[in-house]
Amino acid sequence: MLFSSTTFLFLFLPVTLMLYYAVPRTKGNVKKSGHTLRNFVLLFVSLIFYGWGEPIYIVLMLVSIFVGYVTGFMVYSPASADTAEAAEPHKTGKSGRAKAGLLIALIYNIGVLAVFKYTDFFIENLNNWFGLDISLLKLALPLGISFYSFQMMSYTIDVYRSDAKLQRNFISLAAYLTLFPQLIAGPIVRYQTVADQIDERRESFDDFSRGVCRFVAGLGKKVLLANTIGELYTTLSVLPPEENSVCLAWLASFAFTFQIYFDFSGYSDMAIGLGKMFGFSFLENFNYPYISKSITEFWRRWHISLSSWFRDYVYIPLGGSRAGTAKTVRNIFIVWFLTGFWHGAAWNFIIWGLYFFVLLMIEKLFLLKRLSKCPSWMQHVYTLFFVNLSWVIFSYDSLGTLQNALKNMFGFGGLPFYNTMTGYYMLAYLTIFIILILASTPYPKQLYGKWVLADKKEIASSVLQAVLAFFVLFLSTACLASDSFNPFLYFRF
Repeated sequence: MLFSSTTFLFLFLPVTLMLYYAVPRTKGNVKKSGHTLRNFVLLFVSLIFYGWGEPIYIVLMLVSIFVGYVTGFMVYSPASADTAEAAEPHKTGKSGRAKAGLLIALIYNIGVLAVFKYTDFFIENLNNWFGLDISLLKLALPLGISFYSFQMMSYTIDVYRSDAKLQRNFISLAAYLTLFPQLIAGPIVRYQTVADQIDERRESFDDFSRGVCRFVAGLGKKVLLANTIGELYTTLSVLPPEENSVCLAWLASFAFTFQIYFDFSGYSDMAIGLGKMFGFSFLENFNYPYISKSITEFWRRWHISLSSWFRDYVYIPLGGSRAGTAKTVRNIFIVWFLTGFWHGAAWNFIIWGLYFFVLLMIEKLFLLKRLSKCPSWMQHVYTLFFVNLSWVIFSYDSLGTLQNALKNMFGFGGLPFYNTMTGYYMLAYLTIFIILILASTPYPKQLYGKWVLADKKEIASSVLQAVLAFFVLFLSTACLASDSFNPFLYFRF
């Protein structure tokens, strides 16, 4: 079920909100019992949301929850009481039981990912390399498995390190792992960032209204911007050679660059907004990545939850940059190989990850210092050129098709530089490209804050926010009702 669907907007979400707020907060010791009933509602509706398209994988989800619950008790150290002091990692060694619990959690979650996401990739390559004829499993990829597996591992690791408290309530842990706002495509919500909110959050009208506005803003990004430019990319990516040109090949790459940003960041905005409606505060996942002045800065702004996950659970445990240049290069290589492979079981994703590894290493070793001395516009052009090229690699899971796309872009595909179709598409989509460029910067948000939120008359400001939100919701709904083009790129990861 997509957030950007009429079924979600006008059936699932309203019913869920009514059920959630119809249940009173648990009375008594709030710290101990907290939101157990409301967590149960969230668990129930989240399982319905997850099972909407493939009910069979609810079983897999429940098994993952059970494994996480049991291994959480195994890795928990009673010596570290669930108090404020528990936030400090232990200096002492861990018991054999704790190490076994951590190992079970890692093997299970990585194993589930390997079986469902990567088995056919390995079989296919073994067949190609060694002339074998092993049958593919052809297992359907469970939605969101890359996200909830990482969340499950983060919970067990955080409890093992004593960076987070043990969750003794099965319903509360299950609600965290299945929370539908971020279940399918993130952001990756690490347990330590929401541990207190699971049992002690306080919903408010202000947070709810801010959540609605954030959700609608994300919906507009997805439906009005990502879908519109996505249609252009879909059209240009399959143009026959006699209609194509070098300029159109570049235009297609720009279209996908904007589509993937507004598609994914729009979904993240919707997830964060939904979280606020239910009393949760999720961390930001995007921070205007296309205004970056280096690839290093870009990855501090793009998919923040994923890059920080790999940093804290892979890069730093491997030694980070503390063990000399050679091991630092090795650690960065491992992180970016895994980052690419995490996105999909295809060679283009591995190439995409290693592409960023090379760029980041070049910047780390010498380029960043020299780049900082260049004019700002030159830094932006450098960054956007290589980021745009990365999305070309990302968008084609067939290496042959990728090779042809790159040849066309750089004039080796036998295409004319410019043709009449080029002028047609450029003029037809000029306005949307201008809007996309502006929307990729902080300026619209700054203007919104200056002219809407900064209104000294609070009532007038609230009314204006509501009118704008309703307008965007109306336009988005109209587009959804009249257009069947509504893909979501990150569902396949």
